Amino acid sequence: MLLLFIPIGITVHLAEKIGKILENEVPFGEVMLYFLDFTIYFAHLLFPLFLFLSVIWFTSKFANNTEVIAFLSSGVSFSRFLRPYMIGAFFVSILAIVLGLYLAPKASQGFNDFSYKYLKRGRSAVENKNVYRQINDNDFIYVSSFDIKNNQGSNFTLEHIVDNKLVYKINATSIRYIEKDTTYRLTNYSKRIVGEIEDEIEVLRRKDTLFSFDVDDLTPVIYIAETLGYGELNDFIKKEELRGSSNIGRYKLVKYRKWSLPVSIFILTIIAVAVSSIKRRGGMGVNLAVGICIAMVFVFFDKVFGVMAEQSDFPPIIAVWFPNIIFGILASYLLYNAKR
Repeated sequence: MLLLFIPIGITVHLAEKIGKILENEVPFGEVMLYFLDFTIYFAHLLFPLFLFLSVIWFTSKFANNTEVIAFLSSGVSFSRFLRPYMIGAFFVSILAIVLGLYLAPKASQGFNDFSYKYLKRGRSAVENKNVYRQINDNDFIYVSSFDIKNNQGSNFTLEHIVDNKLVYKINATSIRYIEKDTTYRLTNYSKRIVGEIEDEIEVLRRKDTLFSFDVDDLTPVIYIAETLGYGELNDFIKKEELRGSSNIGRYKLVKYRKWSLPVSIFILTIIAVAVSSIKRRGGMGVNLAVGICIAMVFVFFDKVFGVMAEQSDFPPIIAVWFPNIIFGILASYLLYNAKR
């Protein structure tokens, strides 16, 4: 199935992007490396579905040749008939874990870097709108937008808080990073120092100063979580939680999917065997049609709950595991009926 679908995917993707690749005069070596990353990236994402369709196709061939009936009529239980499938699913799930923890992050880095460099020119790979971050134990920064080309942001705010009390607050209509001097230039600068009786206010037209944060803190990369190994991802999430990042849901989705994907392989394998082990009047076509419908519903659930977790307060762990729970129940029901 992989050998069948991946070349088709590469051909369709190349036909769609060939104009931009030629326009940007991308070196041949980079294009080949990109499609290698493309293959690993999407093979990992679609691994359970490829296995699902493979099992349906293989078992339907068995059923159409009346071999499943021969197995069960000879006294072999359905659980014993299912065992080789589960052993195969175990090895495939191990491969999925290795891909998710080691190969997929590197492939994601190459795939996304190439896409934003050559194929999505004009689109930023960083979150540059309404960036709010905690940069250390006491300092919080906010910028409404940031232009990475000019290293300039607008509506900058820094709050210094100690023991839940505001000590001082800095505002500026714009902030610009001066790479030559590694300083920040603030326009329409104002600093309010909170006093016990009255506040002290400093106002300047322009001020060049140093801050404890890097310019990267103002421009978090959108796909950064996908490019990190599991240990690095855990450390990154802890750091972003302390910073108050608004993208925590997206980062945790990536983390939880590394472990939910192998589980979905077992669930979809059971569903595929239960659906396709029955000989039907329409033959293999009916089984494949049913399987594709189930796969589409699974992808729909996964995408909908993923978007909910990214864009709302919906718990990421529920968003990731809910499709597995629903289809796990479906797998149990279909397996029970198949045994009968």
